[in-house]
Amino acid sequence: MTEIKRIAQMIDLSAVRGDSTLTDVEQTISLAGEYGCAAVFALGGFTPYVLEQKKKHDYAFGVGATVGFPDGGQLTGVKVYEALLLAEMGCDEIDMVQNVGYALSGRFDYVRQDIAAVKKAAGDIPLKVILECAYLTDAQIVASAKAALDAGAQWVKSGTGWAPSGTTVHQIRLMKETVGDAMKVKAAGGVRDLKTLLELESAGAERFGIGVKTARNIFGELSVVGCQLSEEDY
Repeated sequence: MTEIKRIAQMIDLSAVRGDSTLTDVEQTISLAGEYGCAAVFALGGFTPYVLEQKKKHDYAFGVGATVGFPDGGQLTGVKVYEALLLAEMGCDEIDMVQNVGYALSGRFDYVRQDIAAVKKAAGDIPLKVILECAYLTDAQIVASAKAALDAGAQWVKSGTGWAPSGTTVHQIRLMKETVGDAMKVKAAGGVRDLKTLLELESAGAERFGIGVKTARNIFGELSVVGCQLSEEDY
């Protein structure tokens, strides 16, 4: 396996900003299909389109779904209904935002219950819990990760990409040290180049949420150092 393919299989290509357009989503789908990325994530309103295009073109990537974007402040029932709808559509993964306001308030009992309810609705679909580390202290990151673990989620994720600052090596290492081998860690927000991605991988991240422009740059960096796609990688 080439290095470019290895890294592509760790990338969740995303178009989850509030100003993401249908064109952005189409470009995300196309790039994911070209390189064999792990999954494509779009906001809920675009998710049926992503599923349709995946079937139409027989793409190999998974289809991810977002719940509670961008701040996790919705009622738990709203998140549960959103997860149920997305599961019924046939999504392969769900990334939900924890209730950041309750985490900042120290109400991790509520945070845990909120996650557990969404996990129940998601069933066997892997659930990633977005902590939005940019707003949290180290102690709050640890407590949030523990709440996600106790609630039965499979992943913890650093951010939505909407926060004012990006993911740090310290945050990823802290999350990984907290959950150990019981959960996996995804980095999202501020993963702008290959050097940063590899540093975050070394700290414990196994998946990366990245937009199209950044992903193209990273694949370009890999190509420059000689990691070209071979015929068998397509």
